[in-house]
Amino acid sequence: QVQLVESGGGLVQAGGSLRLSCAASRRTFINYGMGWFRQAPGKEREFVAAISGSGGRTVYEDSVKGRFTISRDNAKNTVYLQMISLKPEDTAVYHCAAGPGSVSLDWAPGSWGQGTQVTVSS
Repeated sequence: QVQLVESGGGLVQAGGSLRLSCAASRRTFINYGMGWFRQAPGKEREFVAAISGSGGRTVYEDSVKGRFTISRDNAKNTVYLQMISLKPEDTAVYHCAAGPGSVSLDWAPGSWGQGTQVTVSS
């Protein structure tokens, strides 16, 4: 298990930007794929983006490609999600996630953060 703490959510107008951060407790952070999922009210949780332990591989859900960028700083045990050109449909609680091994569109992490609210107004 990895302890994860997200930050950086908030309220932004459509077209704006936000950067989410997720700090992980695990000393072997580099061995873990990291990613972000989101859950909007009344909807199921959905995959957003993930990054491999080395940072060499990234995967994105189609609707965020070109707008969201996932990155990580292994020296700080932190993963980031830079979001630009935000849309009202991006409104959700964003959860950080971690799991050993590689990442893919059907990645199933084992550890989750509590989430941070992102609200995009029109």
